Amino acid sequence: MQSLIQKYNVPGPRYTSYPTVPFWDEATFNEAAWVSHLQRAVSVTNSTTGLSLYIHLPYCESLCTFCGCNKRITRNHGVEIPYIDAVLAEWKLYCDVLPERPRIAELHLGGGTPSFFAPEQLRGLLAGIFERATPTESPDYGWEGHPNNTTREHLQVLYDYGFRRVSFGVQDYDPTVQRAIHRLQPFENVQQVTYWAQEIGYTSISHDIVFGLPFQTPESITDTFHKTLTLWPDRIAFYSYAHVPWIKGNGQRGFQDADLPTGDQKRLLYETGRNLLEGAGYVEIGMDHFALPHDTLYKALQNGTLHRNFMGYTTTQTRVLIGLGASSIGDVWSAFAQNEKELDAYLNRVQAGELPLLRGHVLDDRDQFLRRQILNIMCQGKTRWPVERWSESEWAELSARLETFQLDGLLKYDASGLRVYPEGRLFLRNICMAFDARLNRAQPQTRLFSQTV
Repeated sequence: MQSLIQKYNVPGPRYTSYPTVPFWDEATFNEAAWVSHLQRAVSVTNSTTGLSLYIHLPYCESLCTFCGCNKRITRNHGVEIPYIDAVLAEWKLYCDVLPERPRIAELHLGGGTPSFFAPEQLRGLLAGIFERATPTESPDYGWEGHPNNTTREHLQVLYDYGFRRVSFGVQDYDPTVQRAIHRLQPFENVQQVTYWAQEIGYTSISHDIVFGLPFQTPESITDTFHKTLTLWPDRIAFYSYAHVPWIKGNGQRGFQDADLPTGDQKRLLYETGRNLLEGAGYVEIGMDHFALPHDTLYKALQNGTLHRNFMGYTTTQTRVLIGLGASSIGDVWSAFAQNEKELDAYLNRVQAGELPLLRGHVLDDRDQFLRRQILNIMCQGKTRWPVERWSESEWAELSARLETFQLDGLLKYDASGLRVYPEGRLFLRNICMAFDARLNRAQPQTRLFSQTV
């Protein structure tokens, strides 16, 4: 296994979309095209599955040096109302062009730190959203809370609006690791917010844990999981740390590269955590996720409805995802659109009455076919395709890439499909890269992605 890690530990996408953002063809995209694709998708799916809504809340009070998310660091809470006003103004711009009143099946508040915002501001945000929309019969709403500033009132306000999922960022409980990543939070804070969520009635509580952080050891990750398992969260997201210090403003130079575990050491950290989770009854789902058998994520895996989009793994297969807020990304299957990433640019565009679109991509037929194969692999660990969809040269290139994985015992494939073996789960990103025509054609010379292992 060590030799496989050395072989496959290369930069690669996480495949929350295909094509991935660096390979979008912006020449085919404009606001009119995006609105047209959006309207067509909503007219087809709104009355059946409903749509998904992601709201990016970018503010944080302090910088976590492991984080590559789009955020603005401030202790000035005067920014809350203007930002929420902008998000609601953007939502109105969308509702004005939709063919009918939207039905929201899936809603997620991400960040940044959603719990940076006061409970009354979140209440106002949601009241404004649902003034123009209707929940579906069985919605799936979730949000991300910071254990250090989430209050019981935060949890109650969002519960009252139908939220039943909450995830808390744990990362690691070891004090040395916490100091290195500037994320100081005692176990007692996580314990408190978890108990509050359970008492209020949240049915899916998740803890986010990261492996591959500076100074992390098998002993520290074991201690983190022993503490975590005393709280019995319904889900655990066990992420590989994405070291991308070249991204502007991500703050990932708070430690030295030499402080990070090597590829083999990261593998040991992952195996240590996975073994503890599986021993406690958690089931590995797709990539990075574990859930107890009663959780809806596990049930989605079993019934074949597990989905993956810019929000990560979801249990709801909607074809429409509208992203609100700075840097948010929308997805209507046949097109993507991303908002302005710079916060001031986002606010200015919305205040001018414009959809704050920065870039996007319209998927052609080939994109959509490849997207389906990658989505199947990421969600089900298998995929099938019509043999005639590949030209002779395309199949020769793809089969040569897949043969390498088959010889390494990671998957089995034939002319009409493939299945990933359990040994191949760690390398899902690599396997999907075999199908990534735009990545393989471009052969980028600069680093765009984090390491796959």
